[in-house]
Amino acid sequence: MKTVLILNGPNLNLLGQREPATYGLQTLDDVRQLCEHSCDQHQLRADFRQSNHEGVLIDWIHEAGAAQAAGQVAGVILNAGAYTHTSIAIADAIKGAQLRVIELHISNVHARESFRHQSYISAVAAGVMFGFGTQGYVLAIAAMAHLTQCDQRI
Repeated sequence: MKTVLILNGPNLNLLGQREPATYGLQTLDDVRQLCEHSCDQHQLRADFRQSNHEGVLIDWIHEAGAAQAAGQVAGVILNAGAYTHTSIAIADAIKGAQLRVIELHISNVHARESFRHQSYISAVAAGVMFGFGTQGYVLAIAAMAHLTQCDQRI
């Protein structure tokens, strides 16, 4: 069974209390449980993590790239939070690790402040999902399962 690494960036530990009109009332633990259930339905294993530190996220991306090359990881679902709009380093890590990534945002970033319209990650992602609330994680897991099945058919 392959693993899907679900990485969450800065401030996502505050889900449920930070800007509930934008991000909803579910906590990060609620999202973890949602992801674990969704992965189970797709015969995948969830590895759910959160860090407020860019370097930690980069280290996890490097580890995931090696694990994907070894056939252990299907890919990463990445909600990089504000690092999406600022981190060339995270984009370089994804590209360098040759890692399959689905970029995810809970809110519709294009309906928000203009600085949120720029993503350094989108250019190196297999796909981008935003605006579906925490259900976006479920949709991203289904997409990752589909991409993994396509790989197995090739």
